[in-house]
Amino acid sequence: MSTTKSGVGVAEFAKNLALGGTSGCLAKTLCAPLERVKVVLQTGAGTGSMVGTAKGIVADQGWRALWRGNLTNCARYFPTQAINFACKEKYQKALVPNKEEAGFARWFAGYLMAGGAAGATSLTVVYPLEFSYTRLAADVGKVKQFPGGLPDVVRQIRAKEGIGGLYRGYPVSVVGIIVYRAGYFGFYDAGKMIFFEDGGQNTSVFLKFALAMAVDISAAVFAYPVDTVRRRLMMQSGAETVQFDGAVSAISHIMKTEGAGGFFRGCMANNVRAIASALVLVLYDEAKKYV
Repeated sequence: MSTTKSGVGVAEFAKNLALGGTSGCLAKTLCAPLERVKVVLQTGAGTGSMVGTAKGIVADQGWRALWRGNLTNCARYFPTQAINFACKEKYQKALVPNKEEAGFARWFAGYLMAGGAAGATSLTVVYPLEFSYTRLAADVGKVKQFPGGLPDVVRQIRAKEGIGGLYRGYPVSVVGIIVYRAGYFGFYDAGKMIFFEDGGQNTSVFLKFALAMAVDISAAVFAYPVDTVRRRLMMQSGAETVQFDGAVSAISHIMKTEGAGGFFRGCMANNVRAIASALVLVLYDEAKKYV
């Protein structure tokens, strides 16, 4: 069997792609309403509470609107998680040294670097879809800005700003995803080795889910301000008036108009949504046992 330079077989890499993408889409669809509410709150279009925002969406657009953008989200999330998990496994082979030989610090840092590198790789590939999902999820009200869905987002943004408009917020997004995925993958995979005697191979699903929840919430809260800034930058594309032209001015604007709490709008909904992210990790682990 042919192998990559990092020692991961091509067939194994393909299997990790399929398992990662499928696990991600299943979890995302189950938790899509939470994701929609979180994005609406985070982009400043919500009422201030999860329940109030959800009620507003249903009142304006019907209950199915809670899943609005989910197809685009899955189109984005399948390749994102496929690349995340496949590259994470590949990068771990290359970056994680033997614990006894290298010591705990270098061993743990290897897991963090592998997770961050996997996140940066996947984001670069699928960023236009990430951007489009954010615009669709934040498109609230009875009159929609993008009634035609994903193609309409791409058409309108390209007409006004060109292809570059679909990459607005990309630099700060890379920073945020490296921080988040380093914690998400790094702490989870290293945590299994530290807390579970068998490295999680035969550990209870509930214990792994508890670890995954703790890891995801911690990583997400830490990276959340960066995620808020990048989504605010995304919302600038195609707008008639531009409030800020970069990450620094966006940070300054949020601080002046909303205070420090503005960076954490929707954070509670995001923490509830962590159920989906935790499920992805556990589903992937369990599926690998049988495939």
